[in-house]
Amino acid sequence: MDIKVLGTGCPKCKTLEKLTRDAVEELGLDANIAKVEDIMDIMQYNVAKTPALVVDGNVLIKGSLPSYDALKKMLS
Repeated sequence: MDIKVLGTGCPKCKTLEKLTRDAVEELGLDANIAKVEDIMDIMQYNVAKTPALVVDGNVLIKGSLPSYDALKKMLS
C-alpha cells in the first residue's frame, strides 16, 4: 500500500500524518507512508485544500481531518 499525506505543514496536516501512521501500525498494514509538502506535487492530485490523503493513487480525503475510527475504516 502506498500512502501519501499531502500538506504544507499546517497543524491539521501534521495531525493527519500522525493519525495515518498510528492507524497503519494498529491495523498491521504493509504500507509506505510519505509526507508531500511541495505545492507543485500536491497540485498534481487536483487538491486545492489540505490536508489530503492519497492511497494507491486515489485521493480519499481532501480539506478535512477524519476521525481516527473513520481513517482506520478507510485504510482497512
